[in-house]
Amino acid sequence: MPRPSSTLQTSSSVRTIRVGHTPDMDDAFMFYAIAKGKVQQEEIRVEHVVTDIQTLNQRALTGELDVTAISAASYPMLDKDYWIMAVGSSVGRRYGPLLVAKRPCTPEDLKQQRIGVPGLHTTAFLLLQLAIPGVTPVPMRFEDIPDAVLRGEVAAGLLIHERQLTYHDQGLLPILDLGVWWHQRTKLPIPLGLNVIKRSLGKPLARRLTTLLRESILYAMAHQAAAIRYSLQYGRGIDTQRARQFVGMYVNQDSLSFGLTLRKALRLLYHEAFDARLISHEPDLAIIPPFPKS
Repeated sequence: MPRPSSTLQTSSSVRTIRVGHTPDMDDAFMFYAIAKGKVQQEEIRVEHVVTDIQTLNQRALTGELDVTAISAASYPMLDKDYWIMAVGSSVGRRYGPLLVAKRPCTPEDLKQQRIGVPGLHTTAFLLLQLAIPGVTPVPMRFEDIPDAVLRGEVAAGLLIHERQLTYHDQGLLPILDLGVWWHQRTKLPIPLGLNVIKRSLGKPLARRLTTLLRESILYAMAHQAAAIRYSLQYGRGIDTQRARQFVGMYVNQDSLSFGLTLRKALRLLYHEAFDARLISHEPDLAIIPPFPKS
């Protein structure tokens, strides 16, 4: 994948901040203005680390990254070292990770079956375990899941990112939308991805970086055509119309603030996961806000 440029030129007074995000259009859209130097903070240089979400989850466990996108499901393993940023979250409102199969079946039919999943620490897999206990996960790269289903290597596949929009093109059938399943049970949205920041940076710098990300998202929203063009390099062949659709699903007002409804939804997700013994504890939601707009 192309490596985004840094925010500022290096100098002795500039602090380098390592920021991890996925090679996907929604993250690329949110970080476009930072990568292209459209917004910046004095004395901060951003080094972009672009890799898949499961790898980011694992790298966060070692504290390698100062700021990183993670799966919401991973935060209970990271809460002692990271705060949640109030901006940059990916939220599903009556949509989310999608379970697909080659032939018609019901979710009940998939119990004890092999399911292709995009990582064991992803929110998609956590939701799947809540919805269909007892599935056998087969971790693989998310872009490989549709073909694995078509070849019969797995009974079904759990799709994230733009594969949620393109599975019809390969003749796959929708079995269960986990965002719909969650909303039908809770009447709440589902926080799927978070951006987190190391506690060791201290709150003043954490708020500056949270503000920087908010400004980057706002810039992309105000310059959507350019931001979409930039994001398409991570679209894996997706067309512009679908790119706009996908970015709109996961970069919106929910990405600009982490309000009471989202906090309630995230707490409920952790509560249910803890009750099901899928996570070790229910973490406190330590959320870092941006500075007020001037």
